[in-house]
Amino acid sequence: MTEGATAARTTVTDRALARIKEMIATGELEPGQRLPVEKDLASAIGISRNSLREAIRALTVLGVLEARHGAGVYVTQLGPKDLLESFGVFAEVSQGVTVIDLVRVRKILEPAATATAAARLGEVDLARLRELMNAMAQASSAEEFVGHDQEFHRIINEAAGNPVLTAILGGLSSRTLRMRIWRGRHQDGAISRTLAEHDQIYQALAAREPEDARIAAAVHIASVEQWIRREEKH
Repeated sequence: MTEGATAARTTVTDRALARIKEMIATGELEPGQRLPVEKDLASAIGISRNSLREAIRALTVLGVLEARHGAGVYVTQLGPKDLLESFGVFAEVSQGVTVIDLVRVRKILEPAATATAAARLGEVDLARLRELMNAMAQASSAEEFVGHDQEFHRIINEAAGNPVLTAILGGLSSRTLRMRIWRGRHQDGAISRTLAEHDQIYQALAAREPEDARIAAAVHIASVEQWIRREEKH
């Protein structure tokens, strides 16, 4: 296929992508609904069935559509977690400056979520955070430490009450990315400082002090950013 033909097909596929997204956005296609049969949908959009298949594949990778074997293609439930899954994969494989940029975004969003959580966390959640802090201090492996750390932040972020924000923050700091950072920081002897930073976050949350919680979260994430910057220079 020539370069011009490839570009033309890409344009047609983009048009199909835009039309399917428009059908979902306007409610013409609803979450959980099956797409029209391929022949009819291609005809309605005015494209070839091959271009339609390419558009459907792209939207399936993004989590917007779901291909069910023998049953057709369906619109997913369009939950934040599902739609941001591909973003999480991007974060996991990112390297170098991109990792720093991801942490910078987290540094903007997570302190705000932590401040909001200060007024919303219940006593059960606070007790669970204490348990996780103790578990982190006693962790015998990277996997164990990171699992507790991830759960600690998930509880706080979920308490902010915004599922989209929770999903974005989960993608910004996936388990794989946390593992990479934890191993390096462990070698640098920074774990005691990390535990102290968690304690500062917890104390602010327990005291119901939103601004203190915001500052404690910002300090914690800034510490991670500084470590990544140092690593990039080596």
